[in-house]
Amino acid sequence: MAISLKGDQEITSAPTTKSKALRINLNSDIYGTFAEIGAGQETARNFFRSGAASGTIAKAMSAYDKDFSDAIYGIEEDKRYVTQPRLKKMLRHEIDLMEDRLSRSKHPDKLFFSYANTVTTIDFAKQFKGHGWIGIRFQLDPLEDYNEIILHLRFKETDARLQQETLGILGVNLIYGAFYLNDNPKELVRSFYDNLSSDQLEIDMINFSGPRFMYVDNRLMSLQLLKNGMTNAVMFGPDGNNLLPAQVLYKKNILALRGSFRPVTKVNMDMYEKSKKLFLAENKVKESRTQVIFEITLSNLSAEGKINERDFLDRAELLCSLGQNVMITNFQQYFKLVEYFSEFTKERMALAMGVNNLIQIFDEKYYRNLSGGILEAFGKLFYRDLKVYMYPYKEQETGTYVNTDNLKVHPRMKELYKFFKNNGRLINIDDFDPETLDIFSRTVLKMIVNGDKGWEEMLPEGIPEIIKQKRLFGYSKTRVKK
Repeated sequence: MAISLKGDQEITSAPTTKSKALRINLNSDIYGTFAEIGAGQETARNFFRSGAASGTIAKAMSAYDKDFSDAIYGIEEDKRYVTQPRLKKMLRHEIDLMEDRLSRSKHPDKLFFSYANTVTTIDFAKQFKGHGWIGIRFQLDPLEDYNEIILHLRFKETDARLQQETLGILGVNLIYGAFYLNDNPKELVRSFYDNLSSDQLEIDMINFSGPRFMYVDNRLMSLQLLKNGMTNAVMFGPDGNNLLPAQVLYKKNILALRGSFRPVTKVNMDMYEKSKKLFLAENKVKESRTQVIFEITLSNLSAEGKINERDFLDRAELLCSLGQNVMITNFQQYFKLVEYFSEFTKERMALAMGVNNLIQIFDEKYYRNLSGGILEAFGKLFYRDLKVYMYPYKEQETGTYVNTDNLKVHPRMKELYKFFKNNGRLINIDDFDPETLDIFSRTVLKMIVNGDKGWEEMLPEGIPEIIKQKRLFGYSKTRVKK
């Protein structure tokens, strides 16, 4: 439940930035500090301008000078300032000062908070639009531990002044949401774009922590960012915490495997292991600088009309248990995924896929919205020496293995297909496991739901136990057939 805060009766909750800031200011219990680096003091300015700020703002500061900043918060190992570790240090340092300088006996009802951001706006040459980290550490009860909300944003506007104003509005939305929408995290996430639009900024990572968010699954919050159009791709690691794609993919060789993983099967893992082996054998591809991504598209998650969050978490649970990084994207077309990766790296890239996905790539109907059609898409897909590793398909009637050598595409695409095949862009995964080729996720899923026996042998080691223990994908012990 949301906390009951004093002063609420004095104004009605309105969606404007000024009214949000004023509602916070009129609450005599909310008291905290603002520490903003890199884009002015835009968030604090909104609170000062709305009036009655003296009851809310204990301190507002901006340690612009790097030496001053290091003297206050310490020096980061990587010597960078616009990072998540830097933001966390700022939040904790400012809260510690609040606790140290203000007596609890004198302020028994105060709900302390620290808001911070560390941001770089657009550069002078207008090549890099800028990005930043913002967060809030806050109490909802004086006797309770602190909660934390941290997010990463990427600016889209091409004017530094506009970016500063955007940052100020987002900061107000975050502080307001933390205190007044904490009982509904999905609504809280949606509120970040109050008085803003997706043309102004992208939010591509968020993490909730603390006692009030104990039962919040950060992977679901990632999904909210995608569903709300706040970003086109989100990523989370084996521990279930959200990751910043730009940070994980920066200057890395990237191998991506797209699938439904509903559930992940022996075929998926065989494709992963064999394609990774091929990729690491490529020139200049070192394992230490390589990132493997298991990717699921939003359209795949909503194949049944709407997104089933339980189903999404079931898939994520299994992939995370296998130690994999999972990415959910809004890129139905492969060339858009490759374009996205290209924002963060100029190193080698490869895609591992089955027959059906490769046939789709050479289907013109997927590119009707492009002025240059399939040729434009292929220019973007293959322009940087991209390799496609194809996992074969076994035809049930003939027993023939279909691979890049005998794959049939539309007659109009034959010459284009041959061009990429002959230039070494389409590569067969030859050392596949023939015993697993007859395994399909949809078959396994049906068997689990129906309580049929035998599906356990189709999944990687340890996965059946997790499905049974956590009752994933509709598994029920009482439904198992004898």
